[in-house]
Amino acid sequence: MMRTLEESRAALDQVDRQIVRLFEERMQISRDVAAYKIANGLPVLDRSREAQVLENRAAMLSDAYWAESVRALYEAIMALSRQEQEKLLREAGEA
Repeated sequence: MMRTLEESRAALDQVDRQIVRLFEERMQISRDVAAYKIANGLPVLDRSREAQVLENRAAMLSDAYWAESVRALYEAIMALSRQEQEKLLREAGEA
């Protein structure tokens, strides 16, 4: 049986609440990564790690149809993470 539009929107809202909570958690962890990089003089960008993340996240899919989309999603997430890390490095006087 097909969901109504209202039911579908309510389901999307529920999923979005989870996504937002997990995004916030991920960004907090990204701040931990920045603190480690500051303490150890490491650069924000690690291209090989990002390539590995993109490959691994696409491999997590149960339906490979979404591989390009999940790669685009994680490219955006990692760009936001880098921005936050760069901000923290600037605040620490490291960048």
